[in-house]
Amino acid sequence: MKWVKPCYFVGSAKRAISAIPKEVRAAFGVALFMAQTGTEAGNVKALKGFGGRGVLEVIEDHDGDTYRAVYTVKFATAVYVLHAFQKKSKSGIATPKHELDLIAARLKDAEALHRHFASEEK
Repeated sequence: MKWVKPCYFVGSAKRAISAIPKEVRAAFGVALFMAQTGTEAGNVKALKGFGGRGVLEVIEDHDGDTYRAVYTVKFATAVYVLHAFQKKSKSGIATPKHELDLIAARLKDAEALHRHFASEEK
């Protein structure tokens, strides 16, 4: 069996996911588990504006609504869930700026957490 990386939730990401419909949470859970094992689900794509495939988003539709969970695989030893939200905009597929700003801030928090965890292991 493949090694499973730990998965950490940054900020209120865990609370946000728990408020999402259970069918969507299940799809997010599958995608995150796949990320923990080094693979990628079919409903995952790179989040634009973060330079490559280090920050990914899971996109799931349910009852006419679209939900997204954003996580990073930039670190070899862990997956960090940065944000989860319901996409409210009915026009366009772009992620709203305030959501991108929150994701960027949480990515910095994840980097700090990762440095902290790495220093504890030494």
